[in-house]
Amino acid sequence: MPIKPENTAITAEHTEHKPKTVTETLLLSPEDHGRLARLCGACNDNLRLIETYLSVSITYQGCRFTIKGGEKACTQASAIIRHLYRETESDTEINPELIQLYVREAGLDELDKHSRNADTQIKTPKLHIRPRSGNQSDYVKSIKTHDINFGIGPAGTGKTYLAVACAVEALNNETVERILLVRPAVEAGEKLGFLPGDLAQKVDPYLRPLYDALYEMVGVENVSKMIDRNIIEIAPLAFMRGRTLNRAFIILDESQNTTREQMKMFLTRIGFGSTAVITGDITQIDLAKGQASGLTHVSSVLSGVPGISFTRFTSKDVVRHPLVQRIVEAYDRHENNTPDS
Repeated sequence: MPIKPENTAITAEHTEHKPKTVTETLLLSPEDHGRLARLCGACNDNLRLIETYLSVSITYQGCRFTIKGGEKACTQASAIIRHLYRETESDTEINPELIQLYVREAGLDELDKHSRNADTQIKTPKLHIRPRSGNQSDYVKSIKTHDINFGIGPAGTGKTYLAVACAVEALNNETVERILLVRPAVEAGEKLGFLPGDLAQKVDPYLRPLYDALYEMVGVENVSKMIDRNIIEIAPLAFMRGRTLNRAFIILDESQNTTREQMKMFLTRIGFGSTAVITGDITQIDLAKGQASGLTHVSSVLSGVPGISFTRFTSKDVVRHPLVQRIVEAYDRHENNTPDS
């Protein structure tokens, strides 16, 4: 059921030659000028961004907002402002990325769903992270309730970032004793042989997105200490053979570049008290021609097996610059309309 803005009044203005517009008033509570400043942003930049996205005009006096524009856009803007104000209660930074995520949600029902899904919040030492779409909420819930989880979808959908956040939270809560970051050593246009160091060091740059997420959530110094103490371990997929991993949180990233045999080998390493998250994008497979991806194969083999979850992300879940979502959609359209060569 769509969210009805609280304490609102609507008046209609339209003429025969002018599209219908409405004026909606919204009263935020409790009145808190610090929260209000965070909501509006420096020079009201956050409000200006909402105006741009929804083609409305927004003015305010204290906690009373006046929104003018199309009827649906005013309702959306009112709901977004109310939800962003709720975010300020926990000192969440109201930035362009957060506003974009709320604006892009698939309808007001989705916003309401997010406000009810407080149980999917992930607590790490430096950040409290909350999923921003229905798929992301389902993904986090699955990770917390299943031993093996697959997150499949395009870049920028949060599948790796949320997996790292869940791993840090589990380590913090002492649910697991260590975190393993695993990646297949597959060349993606660059030759690994020309990189310095042993295989682990060669793969290390490819794990940079996981490191960046860890640095945000735990801090650079703490991550370095945990790597030194082997609490966080970097493990190229080839080094996993023969191991059994108990009480560990294991993330296999870029799993579209595993073969069928490698995927089976990895999944059979999971021991007692462990959680595994396997992420990948089946549209970006870098395997040699003729090699089948273990990720595409495992989807059909393990679908419906108890204790294993699959979350499929789409371009609507992209949480990067708005252009990234459009790029993903454009590639999807092109590939769907282009016959195989």
